[in-house]
Amino acid sequence: MKIEQVGWADPDATALRAAQRAEIAERYGTTESEPGVPPSAADIAAFFVAREDDGTAVGCGGLRDLGGGVGEVKRMYVAPGARGSGAAGRILRAMEDWARERGWTSLRMETGVRQPDAVRFYVRSGYARIPNFGPYEGVRDSMCFERSLVA
Repeated sequence: MKIEQVGWADPDATALRAAQRAEIAERYGTTESEPGVPPSAADIAAFFVAREDDGTAVGCGGLRDLGGGVGEVKRMYVAPGARGSGAAGRILRAMEDWARERGWTSLRMETGVRQPDAVRFYVRSGYARIPNFGPYEGVRDSMCFERSLVA
């Protein structure tokens, strides 16, 4: 498996983001479950795709620059058939390395109460629960996490 940085409009990245949004809509019963501004080519600093050895895209994740050395993980997703393969951890490590190389000091992320699998993954990956930040403040179903990138 390899992790590759791609443009926002990459066809595999686009397909993976669509699958992620469909899964979220199913879990929450609505397509309007995202607080704040959805990520776009204009505000995503980097986007990554995980590919199997045969080139099949199985996962993705992006980073939004929040300023002050802080980034936000956006559109983290692994296709159901590839879950448990280590793809999510490899994507997250690639994003953390990319952020460190640019001097970012921490990454934040938001997930929801109907995503216990995501919560477990981020906690296992060293992210700690923090008060909801930015557009997630006051959103009952949101849960925010952060990890320091400083050694």
